Amino acid sequence: MPPPRGFQAAIERSAGLSIIAEIKRRSPSKGPLDADLIAPSLAQAYEAGGATCISVLTDEKFFSGSVEDFDSARNAVALPGLRKDFTVDARDVCDTRIMDGDCVLLIVAALDVGRLREFHELTLELGMDALVEVHDEAELDTALGIGASLIGVNRRDLVTFEVDGARAERLVTSIPDHVVKVAESGITGADDTRRLGDAGFDAVLVGEALVTAEDPLLAVAALRPS
Repeated sequence: MPPPRGFQAAIERSAGLSIIAEIKRRSPSKGPLDADLIAPSLAQAYEAGGATCISVLTDEKFFSGSVEDFDSARNAVALPGLRKDFTVDARDVCDTRIMDGDCVLLIVAALDVGRLREFHELTLELGMDALVEVHDEAELDTALGIGASLIGVNRRDLVTFEVDGARAERLVTSIPDHVVKVAESGITGADDTRRLGDAGFDAVLVGEALVTAEDPLLAVAALRPS
């Protein structure tokens, strides 16, 4: 396999707040977003707009995603790609590497600490990065305990789907400086990205606002704080 493109390294090299632009056809909370989107074309628009990385949903049941979406999007650009899916088995990690993925999503709420540690170690062993997603202080402690160096704070409650605007700003103060910090969910414009950047985040992951934008290229560019 060719070497991964370096998802975390791309964020670390980026000047200012990095944009991780997401490709998804639907969401559990909002339903269909753009069922007919063309994944490679959207990825190219994101790249032209200044995105640092892309994220592609491959879960079919809840997000109408596919491996084909990931493959076609990543091959259309030079950006590193996060395979966005529910990683619940070591084979999921290996599958991501086989499909030329650069980053695996590990959700602390979905895994016991033993499997979280195992999948994190396997991801790094295969040369990829792991975005370890947390929702609260206890999950953050778990993520730091396994040595996560790339942590995403999801501002959306997994049960109610409500966005807590203060959650990310509260948790980021407890994340060490050497850890790359990503804010996720409910990010709609430059006001959000400016506030999250000022709070200490290195990157934001944005999906719905970009997928539904009239011009995704300009929408990505507009997210970068001036």
